[in-house]
Amino acid sequence: EVQLVESGGGLVQAGGSLRLSCAASGFTFDDYVIGWFRQAPGKEREGVSCISSSDGSTYYADSVKGRFTISSDNAKNTVYLQMNSLKPEDTAVYYCAAVMEYGSSWPPDNYGMDYWGKGTLVTVSS
Repeated sequence: EVQLVESGGGLVQAGGSLRLSCAASGFTFDDYVIGWFRQAPGKEREGVSCISSSDGSTYYADSVKGRFTISSDNAKNTVYLQMNSLKPEDTAVYYCAAVMEYGSSWPPDNYGMDYWGKGTLVTVSS
């Protein structure tokens, strides 16, 4: 059974930091791109960052460049999203998702992911 389990969300003040984790199981981790997406209330889900498990290539949305860092521990089948200098506009449910790297677009889009986690809520207070 495929599982993507997010953790690490919570309430933080503006300027603070959080680290999200995405633990994957049930598929060959090294063959997949793992992405972080987020959905704020009343808004569409958007891509935040992604990482290739095979070669470590990364992508960041312009809105998080320089503040967020994605990393992968392939031995643990886990992807992390370190979020620094958080802003109230970063408030959203953050989802982890996976898509098989072969044949996928780069960066993968919202509609092309194979598997999704249930999400973790990040709330940034002003």
